[in-house]
Amino acid sequence: MVEQIIFLALLTLGIGLFVRSIQKIRRNIFLGRPLQINDRKAERWKLMGMVALGQSKMVVRPLAGFFHILIYAGFVLINIEVLEIILDGLTGSHRIFADVFGGVYNLAIGFFEVLAVLVMLACFVFLVRRLSGKPARVSSIQLKGWAYTDAMLILGIELVLMSALLLMNAAEGAMPHSDKAPFLVSAFISPWFLGFSPESLHLIERTAWWFHAVGILAFLNYLPFSKHFHIVLAFPNVWYSKLGAKGKFPNHEAIKKEVELMMNPSAEANGAQPQGDEPIKFGAKDVADLSWKQLLDAYSCTECGRCSSECPANQTGKLLSPRKIMMDTRDRLEEVGRNIDKHGSDFVDGKSLLGDYISEEELWACTTCNACTQACPVNIDPLSIIMDLRRELVLEQSKAPGSLTAMFNNVENNGAPWPFSPSDRGSWRQS
Repeated sequence: MVEQIIFLALLTLGIGLFVRSIQKIRRNIFLGRPLQINDRKAERWKLMGMVALGQSKMVVRPLAGFFHILIYAGFVLINIEVLEIILDGLTGSHRIFADVFGGVYNLAIGFFEVLAVLVMLACFVFLVRRLSGKPARVSSIQLKGWAYTDAMLILGIELVLMSALLLMNAAEGAMPHSDKAPFLVSAFISPWFLGFSPESLHLIERTAWWFHAVGILAFLNYLPFSKHFHIVLAFPNVWYSKLGAKGKFPNHEAIKKEVELMMNPSAEANGAQPQGDEPIKFGAKDVADLSWKQLLDAYSCTECGRCSSECPANQTGKLLSPRKIMMDTRDRLEEVGRNIDKHGSDFVDGKSLLGDYISEEELWACTTCNACTQACPVNIDPLSIIMDLRRELVLEQSKAPGSLTAMFNNVENNGAPWPFSPSDRGSWRQS
């Protein structure tokens, strides 16, 4: 009974802290502008099933995709055994599902053990890859410091948790008259415990059980502070994906109305800004100017670097990295959230996403080719953030590269991007 009370207390604390972290992340995401996304629901469910659940974009790179699917499948399926551990901890039972499911349970436990070994293999491969620094996208300067440590911690934690699971089963399998489940993999580990007393085996099994259970709760609370949180947010993020043409940018209604009035001054000014209202905001300077979907994108980033590895600007040595755009957006949003927690919602720290985190040079290096959005395994759209920050520069700060400023002036004065008056536009035909 004492063990059950301790387990209940730890479970309540672990879930409570996790829910608190989720609430903060949700609050941060909804600091963004409101946005309605509820169309084409059948298409969205299908897309989520293919991309988030089916991992269809991961296997574009077969080797990395294969090992990632092993970890993903292990995480999802082994959680069924975690459910049993939770029920055992609360009820004081031992392998509560064994008597309920019989032979199916035995097959499941054997499968879970094989899967645990495959997860460990995949983690080991990814650890070696990161330590070797290849491919370049896993060793770039953006992944120095916490980003690198976070990735290594995730792989290390998964290795330790899977090891504890196998050790628990191996110790139980070595006990006299152990017939609860056929341990397919840990049966090869059980001989290590030959000569151990039943009391020692029970102590090892219980220690591994508690280590695994508490480790899962600790990992659960580590997720919101880690890039590994994408395993939770990938599903809603894909569901809310942009379904239209990737190259289509939304019109700003106020600008659209001004153009319509310029083209037809006699048209009614419906939708124009009423006199006395606050000036309309164009583009985005800080995270609160972005939409909640763009902020959800930032939290969903896996930092895999596929976007940057496909970006032509990045590949030709330009400063732009779509991965950095998403990481910077998330870092700034986290900073704003901490300011709210510490100082209240009205606190202004004098910093902004544009300038303090993302430079103008990065923004203007983008070719708007959409290679990054196409490459992202969870349908993140870095380009939408880049374009909103550009709009801030051009429409709010009147700042743009000289070549673009010249083009803007030509369009305004000549009705075309070229420095020729409309009357001279066809003169080239006379030469």
